[in-house]
Parts: sequence; structure tokens; C-alpha cells
Amino acid sequence: MPTAKLFISLLCFSLLTLSVTARPYVLVLSQEDFKDEPPSDPDSSPEWDEFGDSDSHKSEEDLDPGSWRQIFEPTSTQPQPQPQSDTEALYYSAMTKLMTGDARLIEEGSGEIETAAESGYPAAQSVLGLDNWSAKKNKEDKFGGVILTVQNPMDSDSFASKLEHSMSLWTQQGKKGIWINLPLQHSNLVHYVVKAGFRYHHAESDYLMLVYWIPHTPDSIPANASHRLGVGAFVVNNKREVLVVQETSGRFGGTGVWKMPTGVVNEGEDICDAVIREVKEETGVETEFVEVLAFRQSHKSFFQKSDLFFVCMLQPQSFDIQSQASEIEATKWMPVEDYAAQPFVQENELFDFIAKICLSKLNDNYTGFSNVPTTTSSGKKTYLYLNNDVIGSHLLASKEQA
Repeated sequence: MPTAKLFISLLCFSLLTLSVTARPYVLVLSQEDFKDEPPSDPDSSPEWDEFGDSDSHKSEEDLDPGSWRQIFEPTSTQPQPQPQSDTEALYYSAMTKLMTGDARLIEEGSGEIETAAESGYPAAQSVLGLDNWSAKKNKEDKFGGVILTVQNPMDSDSFASKLEHSMSLWTQQGKKGIWINLPLQHSNLVHYVVKAGFRYHHAESDYLMLVYWIPHTPDSIPANASHRLGVGAFVVNNKREVLVVQETSGRFGGTGVWKMPTGVVNEGEDICDAVIREVKEETGVETEFVEVLAFRQSHKSFFQKSDLFFVCMLQPQSFDIQSQASEIEATKWMPVEDYAAQPFVQENELFDFIAKICLSKLNDNYTGFSNVPTTTSSGKKTYLYLNNDVIGSHLLASKEQA
């Protein structure tokens, strides 16, 4: 915010300098002007006003009703501008304060300009200069960079000019990484951002993020998210039966293999919540999270991204099955030994290993990772997954007593 207000103040003072200097005029003479003939009456010349009534009789204020001349060049004979709305009054008040040279009033005026601009007053938006990325749409990151979100429609030429100006300003300010968030509706500007030297960083369904590293130092902008997160559910009832499904498509579609319900963790979703959701969606069974039994990491599994997959144990809270018709061909409760004895499971090292871990858990020979609610240093609620053995149980007991 202070940077934006300083920029506004400097802009206004530069406008003041331009407004009080002599206005240049250019006199164009042709051969006809040297003839000893009385000048023709311009009002009677058909070429003079071929586009309709001329404005030669109008004052400068009429010709330029948005002019700041009455503010910058007040005279005793000139009436002060009369605002036609509260927003316009705020704009005139702001401009007057910005021209005082008083630091406190400049601070107040800068805030009023931003308020008037946010209310849609064009002159105030013009003072802000880059009206599509004012201070509230720019955000400085924690590493000396700037995150810019283009929010309003812009024509490409105007955007390119403003981006060039901003890049110069950010370079002078010593900024490092520049992030430009282009929402889907502004995809017409992608070419101009790339032309300015930016590169793609990542894209979501509704925006494209592009980045640029300004300093002549190694680029330290972090790469896009490198992993996808998946979960598998080992749901066992008190009959030692595991909840299994046959999928309609994908790798296991049409193979006859019975497998655990699996799925992908959504953005902002905890592992323990995601696995409960996936079981409910695919089978209709309500469950309670118990613990993470194991996890594996693989690479180049999804658009060259790495993959983390968590095998979780859950306790059923209901038993009636309602299969998800769009993805699941069949669902049933299957004796856990029969699940582990499937040829596909026994022939696949990873699946066989996971089945043996699940059996060990049922036989009380294995302890997984329980989820413990906690809080980060920034105050966010999160979970810590820890081994619930003797030491882990002691730590949990201490936390509950505290």
C-alpha cells in the first residue's frame, strides 16, 4: 500500500509540472498565406466544418470537461469545480490534498483516490494509472516479489503499455519474482505477457499463472506443485471382512479384480477426511478414520507429476452397500484372506505387501499412524500423523491432559 500511494503522489506532481509549463503551439504556413488576399471567412468555408458544427466558440473547460486545470491552475476569476456526486467530491478533495505537499494530507488523498477509483470514477482510476492492478489487486509476497491479478477487462495495447511501465517500476524498486494471475476471461492478454518475457507456471480451471524473475541472479521462483495425493481405504468389519469394489473403467475395469476403494484428495482436504468421503461416494458405507497404515511414492504417474498414495484403515459405521453407478461395477464384503489370495494381489509385489500389512494390523502385529489435531505457527488447524505405539500413546495422553 505505501508503494502504491507513493506512486500516486509522484504521478500527481509530475502532472502538476506539465500543467504549469507553457503549452506548445505549431504554426503551419502554406503558399497561400503569402498572397495579398484577404483571408477567407472560416465559417463560410465548406472544408472548415465538413464534419459538422465546430467547437471554436467553446471554452477550454467545455472542450475538456474532465480537465484538472481548475485544480492545478486556480485563478480568482475561475469558479472552483462543483462536484456532481459524492464520488466526484471525494476525487476533488483527494486531488487538492495531493497537491499540498503535506505528507499527512498526501496520505489521506491517496486513500481517497483509491476509494473513488474502486467506486468506478474514471478520473480517479486514471490517477491510479494502472487501474486494473491498483494496490488492492497487487500483493507483495514474502520474498520480495509481487503477485498481480488482472480483474477488469483491458484492451491488449493498453495492457502491454501498463505492464511495461509496471516492470520498469518494479525493477527500480528491487522486486524479484513477478506473478501475473490471468483469469480465464482475460486469456486474450496471454500473448502480451509472454512477449514481455513471462513464462507459464501453472494453470487451474479458471486462471493461468505466469512468472518472471527480474534480478540478474539465479531464478528462485518455486516450481509448480510436484505431487498428486491419493488414498486407499482398508475397511474391515467385525467378521474380518474387507469392503472391496470392482471398477467399470481404468486400469482395473473389466479385469474382475476386487480392490480397495481409492480416490484423489481434493485441494484443501485432509487425508483422513478424503478417504472417508471416497468410501461413501463409491460404496455408500459410512466410516470412521482409524489410522494411516502405509504410504508409497511413485514418479511420472500423472502428467509427469509424482504421486503419494496413503493406505488408511477405517472402521465401518454402516453396512448397507449402495454402489456408485458411474464408476463402480460391483461392491461387497469379502473375507480378508480371500482378498489377499487373489492372483493379481499375490503376483504384484506392492499389492501383496500392502495386503500383508493389513493382515498384520488385524492380528495386532502392526501399528500405523494416528491423526492428532494440532495447530500450525500461523494458527491453521491441521493434523499430525504419528505412530501410536507406547511412546506415541504417552505423547497423546500428555496432549490430552494439557
